[in-house]
Amino acid sequence: MACRSRPAPSQLLVLALISCLSLASAASSFRPQPRPDDGDLTKTTNTGGGVGARTCWYTVQIKTSCTSPEHTSDTISLAFGDVYKDEVYAAQLGGFAGAFDRCATDTFKIGGPCGYGVCYLYVRRAGRSGWTPEWIRVYEPTSPGTPSTFRYGDPLPNNVWYGFDRCTRVSSSSSSSPSSTSAAVQAM
Repeated sequence: MACRSRPAPSQLLVLALISCLSLASAASSFRPQPRPDDGDLTKTTNTGGGVGARTCWYTVQIKTSCTSPEHTSDTISLAFGDVYKDEVYAAQLGGFAGAFDRCATDTFKIGGPCGYGVCYLYVRRAGRSGWTPEWIRVYEPTSPGTPSTFRYGDPLPNNVWYGFDRCTRVSSSSSSSPSSTSAAVQAM
């Protein structure tokens, strides 16, 4: 007859504690956070070589929350990229009548370095209107049917890069040279 041993109460407590910590860590990655200060996004660098040397065109959809002001005069900027820091940067989106109206979805084509899967996205709102995004979707040119979706829903702080970093870190020896470039933006 097989003998089963029961885990000691202290082992169960440790297991429960580890489970709670891992859930709390995962839950925090689902809420937008301020972007760590990586320097000035207005600078453009392109180290050349690799996939980052070509320009790829991303389709970006931005759904404005129904709790947002009816119209906004805020300046909206966007930065997104992959684990290798191939970053697409749009200094000012919108700028036309009806852009970012309450409950509306706006679509943009943004050109930037080709990447390996969008895993982080930060948005910056500058102004007095208090514009609020519901979600932002990025469609990559290599997989247009599967967007990366980032959910917001809460008002953004003014003049702060705010968003998500879902990237799994790579060691510095395996990462390629990062590239960042100002993007060309077209409203669709």
